[in-house]
Amino acid sequence: MKYYIGVDIGGTNLKAGVVNDRGEIISESSIPTGADRPQDVVLHDILKAVHNSIEGAGGVDPKDIRALGVGSPGMIDSETGTVIYNNNLGWRNFAIAPKMSEALNLPVRLENDADAAALGEVVSGSAKGASSAMIITLGTGVGSGYVVDGKIYRGCEFGHMVISYGGRECTCGRHGCFEAYASATGLINMTKEAIRDNPDGILAGIAAKEGTVSGHTVFVAGEEGDTVALKVIDEYTGYLACGLVNIINGLHPEVISIGGGIGKQGERLLVPLRGKINAEVYGEVKESPAKIVSCTLGYKAGLIGAAMSVRDI
Repeated sequence: MKYYIGVDIGGTNLKAGVVNDRGEIISESSIPTGADRPQDVVLHDILKAVHNSIEGAGGVDPKDIRALGVGSPGMIDSETGTVIYNNNLGWRNFAIAPKMSEALNLPVRLENDADAAALGEVVSGSAKGASSAMIITLGTGVGSGYVVDGKIYRGCEFGHMVISYGGRECTCGRHGCFEAYASATGLINMTKEAIRDNPDGILAGIAAKEGTVSGHTVFVAGEEGDTVALKVIDEYTGYLACGLVNIINGLHPEVISIGGGIGKQGERLLVPLRGKINAEVYGEVKESPAKIVSCTLGYKAGLIGAAMSVRDI
């Protein structure tokens, strides 16, 4: 049996795990990222998490561990193993893969975290066995990862394609980006606007009871038949469908898997979404050529995908 190590670097926690060549996690370790610390200090904890995962792997001989894959947010250069820029972590030109390779005496490859998560879903999750799959993560932003024939197609930033020219301002500085409308942040903003305009409705009451507005709030109100909430859901799924139809028309992926906090809504999200996609997709037969499903691996997708990205080393 061959083994690999996957590392998934998040803004809150960094995780490391030993994964076998079937994409099964044998052991894992998690440590708070401490994103406000210098990058070399964070690197020390990444190495600690790696060692902890190896120690927890039981009967796995460290000599059978072939390589290590790292999934990191931000702009990366996979060829040099460098995180070029990451605003949330404060990293600039961080040659993380060479540093880890030297410390561990293992080959190390760096991938974007969304790409790694996409590969994880293809190997072991919602898109298992698909010849091509686009994984869309609906969180603070919109992450996108594309896998073709079991390999990562690097450089997909579909969160920043414009779906509304001159529309809402995006955190990237442009206006009308897919991310500004389809992210959890976009949905929360729409929900807050609806509550402001309807302060005495069911939606406003649920938000007050929860003490906050999350991406979940509007779906709870929608389940109770609140017309304001249902209107927000209809608008949101329309924007989400618009971006996904662009992806389908351009790339024809076999599967699109929806993850992130909003993806957890499952069929409450997917049923109206599929209907809108089918109505808009290009072709005489109005049916999406892509299967639209929810991601199934959660945080494990990034860990598994990072590890599986080095199977060819």
